[in-house]
Amino acid sequence: MSIEVQALSFAYGEQQVLRDVSFTAETGQFLSVLGPNGVGKSTLFRCILGLLRGYRGSIRVNGADTRHLKAAQLAKLIAYIPQSHYPSFNYSVFDMVLMGTTAKVSFLGGPKAQQRREAEEALDRVGIAHLADKGYTNISGGERQLVLIARALAQDAKVLILDEPTANLDYGNQLRVMEQVRTLTESGYTVIQSTHNPEQAFLFSHSVVAMKGGGILAMGSPSQVVTEELMEELYGADIRVCSLFADKVRVCIPKSVIPRQAESPEIS
Repeated sequence: MSIEVQALSFAYGEQQVLRDVSFTAETGQFLSVLGPNGVGKSTLFRCILGLLRGYRGSIRVNGADTRHLKAAQLAKLIAYIPQSHYPSFNYSVFDMVLMGTTAKVSFLGGPKAQQRREAEEALDRVGIAHLADKGYTNISGGERQLVLIARALAQDAKVLILDEPTANLDYGNQLRVMEQVRTLTESGYTVIQSTHNPEQAFLFSHSVVAMKGGGILAMGSPSQVVTEELMEELYGADIRVCSLFADKVRVCIPKSVIPRQAESPEIS
């Protein structure tokens, strides 16, 4: 399922936040939105999710203009996975995932056997079925993030929007979450994530959008975007971008820590 953002602009009063943002994420694609704080990434996601309506331009999912869709219709197309979630009640992991089926249940009804099966399948798919009876607030941050991914799968929407999904995780959990998400694209899911991590964007994404000042600074394949010149312009810092393992990995290093005489496989 594809998503197309065309000439999107948005302002909070007189403060312009998004300026003529355009990109397309195709079916089965993992797209990372990269950029520093305050460039409009969260506002972009709120527009896509239908939480902000006063924008100019268009957002289409499989050709359907989301501006004309009701919340329940949009929930069948797009699922949102926040960077962290702390409910006031310690629901079980299974119940947290079951909540993802809400759009399929009538207003006065409750989840039936079909919805329960879908929740079980979602838990199994991300490898956390063994956590089903545990309290959501009693498991680790990485496990909670996988629960949110499972809830999105139970929602059965084929476009997943992830807001800095690994921001509060240790390195091992970052890898586990990213590997799970990348695997989903192989099953036809379209994934758009925001991230502050250029190396992660390079390693897992099919394409990268770099945002600065509310607009798009660069867009293309990870190898086209994660370059020394662009990273320096994007973050306003002196950065060396180095290539490892025949350019399977790129690493950003502050130039201030590199000895002058050291040679490094720089990518420009």
